[in-house]
Amino acid sequence: MILDFKDLSPNRIYHTLTQTVVPRPIAWVLSKSPHGTLNLAPFSYFTAISSDPAILMYAVGQKPTGEYKDSVVNVETNNELVIHIADSELAHDVTQSAATLPNEASELDLLDLNLVEFSDFSLPRIEKAKVAFGCKLHKVVEMGELPMKLVFVEVTKAYIDDEIIQLDDKGRSKVDALKLDPLARLGGAEYANLKEVFKSARPQ
Repeated sequence: MILDFKDLSPNRIYHTLTQTVVPRPIAWVLSKSPHGTLNLAPFSYFTAISSDPAILMYAVGQKPTGEYKDSVVNVETNNELVIHIADSELAHDVTQSAATLPNEASELDLLDLNLVEFSDFSLPRIEKAKVAFGCKLHKVVEMGELPMKLVFVEVTKAYIDDEIIQLDDKGRSKVDALKLDPLARLGGAEYANLKEVFKSARPQ
């Protein structure tokens, strides 16, 4: 089957991309509104962009009302956020946090999640998440006819659960991917986890 994207609706293109560019990591973004309400939402158009500076990017669309989602409005206002990497046991909570709520409401009120202090960072982190990145806003780029916003953020600190990280014989950090068991996004309502890790050597 050949699909010519110029003949497809944005909705058809979305479903084609999200069912073929798989699995995708999920940015579970915690931010604070100008009124002090904490917002939590997942985004699977998400990846690491560079390491110097340490830049992550996630893409944010609009609510059915046409307003941009709180996770970009809040970050553009306050310039800070925490991106969590959720494990597969948190799949239900991640899914529930995608609910569309009024601006003054918090997804955390619907979920049984405990927040803990994130060292000296201004925002807390989710205690159950094994990885959390404290970030500051780097740049926002709006694109497309829908449109969407690409949110580029710089990581200033990271929390990694001691149970999943160790130092190798060269003093480098090694995260056990199977112990992290990151939740991955597929198409539709489907998700995946890690069952096996294998190596394939790069050419010299």
